[in-house]
Order: sequence, then structure tokens, then C-alpha cells
Amino acid sequence: MNFELSEDQLQIKYSIREFAECEIRPHVMEWDEAQHFPVELRPQLAELGLMGIIFPESYGGAGMGYVEYATIIEELGRVCGSVGLSVAAHNSLCSNHIYMFGTEEQKQKYLVPLARGESFGAWGLTESQAGSDASGTRTTAVRTDTGWRVNGSKNFITHALSCDTLVAVAVTDKDKGNRGISAFIFDKSMEGFRGDKKENKLGMRASETASVVFEDCDVPDTNLLGSEGEGFLQAMKVLDGGRISIAALSVGIAQGAYEAAVKYSTERQQFGKAIAEFQAIQFKLADMATQIECARLLTLRAAAAKDAGQPVTQMSAMAKLYASEAAVRVSEESVQIHGGYGYTKDYPAEKYWRDSKLCTIGEGTSEIQRLVIAKNLLKAA
Repeated sequence: MNFELSEDQLQIKYSIREFAECEIRPHVMEWDEAQHFPVELRPQLAELGLMGIIFPESYGGAGMGYVEYATIIEELGRVCGSVGLSVAAHNSLCSNHIYMFGTEEQKQKYLVPLARGESFGAWGLTESQAGSDASGTRTTAVRTDTGWRVNGSKNFITHALSCDTLVAVAVTDKDKGNRGISAFIFDKSMEGFRGDKKENKLGMRASETASVVFEDCDVPDTNLLGSEGEGFLQAMKVLDGGRISIAALSVGIAQGAYEAAVKYSTERQQFGKAIAEFQAIQFKLADMATQIECARLLTLRAAAAKDAGQPVTQMSAMAKLYASEAAVRVSEESVQIHGGYGYTKDYPAEKYWRDSKLCTIGEGTSEIQRLVIAKNLLKAA
């Protein structure tokens, strides 16, 4: 088995690294402190093809696979988790839901501008009473003469305020449980659809997270994604791919935290020598590097399987579970190696630590990943 990236993939990796170092790193703490969502990056992201990484060129995308996608998200996360998260959410969730389940007309109208970076996407599944239990959705869609009237709200939505296009699920038949949930495409021109409260977050502060409210929002029947009652099942399939991107983001954050720790430990002098010469620090670095490599291999395995058209539910859950928890451990050790300086904003370790925690929560908590993995293991037993 070949675990090495091809020359083309390495070229993509290092071009994104150069972009992230030059255009993102100088502003990371400024954006984090101000909770500034860097919309000014969108034209550059679009020019690099990062707004439509996994979609065919015929739909305005870059025509890349999931291995390239994971590599790109890792490189962005290595410098700024917030930018990596925004690119992942735009590609994996909103845009990919339309690509996977939309009609040709819906793809031309919504996916093409999303993939080109001409519009910005958001995805709405979570509600105040429907987090890990997405089947607890309370937002409703009632049939009208021309389509559907939607009422309700969604919480913790990436790009809720800045999006042009939103894919969200609503209950269309409360008596059918999961089979009574449908998916719809919303756009910002629709009356009764608006962004609401912006969250003041621990980490990923430069990635916009807010609520979405629907108040008698009329949605045409042409904006129903797939068939009525398929929304929940569609969302679960979308998350299979989305979890690969969160795993890649986790690897990137862990890599950034590790590199910061190596740099500090080789510069910091104690007892007459660099602290990297002490075995206690060396053991930490060894464990950190090993965990990162394990997480990266799990992620690339899931990405390669996705590219090959294989089922990835279990693999993506494993990658997301391990990589996200490894990112938290590695980032915490980076803070520890920095000592008191790791607790200050003068060094990058504390930001990697804050950003890493979201990866164990978003797109399914670690507990949900373990349930998904166990269900698949027992099914195969």
C-alpha cells in the first residue's frame, strides 16, 4: 500500500501551505481577538479553487478528490482552524448536500455559484432540542399551494449570517419520525429567513457561528432536495464525508501545535540547555508526533476509500474520533511544553488548544462517533 502523496498532491499541499503562511498567518490573532470572519479571503479562496474542491469542473469546481481535499484542509488548519473550518463547512455540508441529492436544475442554480465562490453556503441540522439526536428536529415545513411554509430555528450554524445559500432540514410529517424529515434549499432573498444571534465562542472565533430563524418562510416546491421524507437519511450520508474534513482539520491543528512546541523547546533555555534536550520533553514530542501520524493515516485511508466509492461510515467516524481527540491531547501538551507562556496569547499554543476542542463536538460528538463505530462493528459481526 502506498501512503505517499503523488507529485501533484504534494504540489497542492505546498501551494496551500504558502498561501496560508503568507495570507492567513499574519492575521490569525487579530481575527481571533476581534471574532472577525475574514470574508476578504473569499476571492482568493475561490481563485485557488477552494470553494469547490470536491466538485466536477462542469459544476464550477476544482475536480479534486477527497485525498486532495483532506490535504488542503489540513494545511489550512495547521495555520488557522477557523479558516479551515469555514472552507470545510462550505464544501462538505451545504454544497455537497446539493451535489449529492439535488436535481440538475438545483445544481445549476445553486451549486455552480457555490463551487465558483460566487455565493457562500451554510447547512442547518442542529436545533436547541436536536443536537446529537438530530431526529428531534422541531422546525416544521407545511405544504402550501406553491410549496412549503417553514417555521422554526437552527443553532450553531457556520456562516449563518454571511451565507447566500442554506440547506436545512424540517419536519414534513411528524408521524413518520426520521422518515418524516425533509431537506430544503433556502436563499437569502426569501422573506422570513434570517440569521440571528452570533455565538461568543471559546475557539474557532474567526469562523462565524450563529442561529438561523424561519418565520413563515415560503419555500417553492422546486427547492425540496430529493423526495419528501429523505432529509434525515441524506444528512447522515452528507456527514460521512464531512467527518473526513473534520478529521483533516484536527490533523492540521495538531500539526500546528506540535510545530510550535518543537520551535519553543529548541529555543527555550533552562538549567543551561534547551528544554528539548530533556527526556521529559522529548517523550512528549515523540508521543505527539506519533499521534499525529496515526490520525493522518486514518484520515487519508478514509479519504482514499471515499475516492474509490467505498462505504466510509465506519472509517470516517474512526478518523474523526481519533484525530479530534488527538488534536486536543497534542494541543494540550504544546501548552504544557510552553509552560507559563503557553497560557498567554503571545504564543500560538493556547489558540491551537482552544480551536481543537470544537473538533470533538462538531459534526457529531466523540460519543456519537463511538456509537456509529460500534453499530457498524456489531452489524458486521
